[in-house]
Amino acid sequence: MKKAHILAITVIAVAIGIIMSAAGDASVYVSFGEARERAAEGNLTKVHVVGRLPRDGQQNIMGLEYNPTLDPNYFAFTLVDTNRIAQRVVYFNPKPQDFDKSEQVVITGAMRNNVFVADKILLKCPSKYVEKDIKGATASVN
Repeated sequence: MKKAHILAITVIAVAIGIIMSAAGDASVYVSFGEARERAAEGNLTKVHVVGRLPRDGQQNIMGLEYNPTLDPNYFAFTLVDTNRIAQRVVYFNPKPQDFDKSEQVVITGAMRNNVFVADKILLKCPSKYVEKDIKGATASVN
């Protein structure tokens, strides 16, 4: 074999290895119901769940549990997924900044003992443009 052929085969083998390792880290978007089913089957692979935080009449988040003086690395909250299933979520890290302001939350983790244990939390913060501000802002024609 020529050196060029050996080099090409080596490059292809390395590329396949990189693709296979990246595919192993990929997770899928599911609901809490499907996450429970996966856990019941013994599948503890990480999944993404998209949801909203339940709020009361004064727009305060319900079910929030965080006491940094007692344990700064324990944060628990309730999340309602797109199928309107409410689930308790535990995050063993400090509460993310601006968590109270977020509209939508994406969590990555797995179900364990009827609790979703999150490894990562991604927040979708509200838009800085409010609809009433947009309606009032019109250009004047002179």
